[in-house]
Amino acid sequence: MLLRGLIAIAFGVATFVWPQISLLSLILVYGIYAVADGVLALIAAIRGGGIAPRWWLALGGVISILAGALAFVWPGLTALVLIYLIGFWSIMRGALEIFGAIRLRKEIANEWTLIAAGALSVIFGLILVFAPGAGAMGLLWLIAAWAILFGGLLIFLAFRVRTLAKA
Repeated sequence: MLLRGLIAIAFGVATFVWPQISLLSLILVYGIYAVADGVLALIAAIRGGGIAPRWWLALGGVISILAGALAFVWPGLTALVLIYLIGFWSIMRGALEIFGAIRLRKEIANEWTLIAAGALSVIFGLILVFAPGAGAMGLLWLIAAWAILFGGLLIFLAFRVRTLAKA
């Protein structure tokens, strides 16, 4: 979770630092992020031993890898299709995170952080799906803010889970 959070924050900061990024660059950066997030989730599922169910991590990992792969396979996607791809991916991931937090509420303290991360992803996805006409710059700023907030919540949760594991 810590690595996933750090990658999300790095992705968000890079997007803020280079706002002139082209749509193709956005697609490639998003694809790299989604694949990295998915690979790390799959590694966590394979390693097991954590408090999150393996199937939950594996499903989230597969969804992220598929979303990233689509971005690489069709880099010429229109901005509207990319917006929908990111929006639906965020909604699915967020729903899985909320579901996982609810299932883990008796095993972990502060499950609200995972619920908040999931809710943030769902809200972000809904904004993209229902307001796709936002400009490319607006989308970049929204993606960057989401990634930084989401990454921060994952980092916080990673330290909380680590503290619980030591107890």
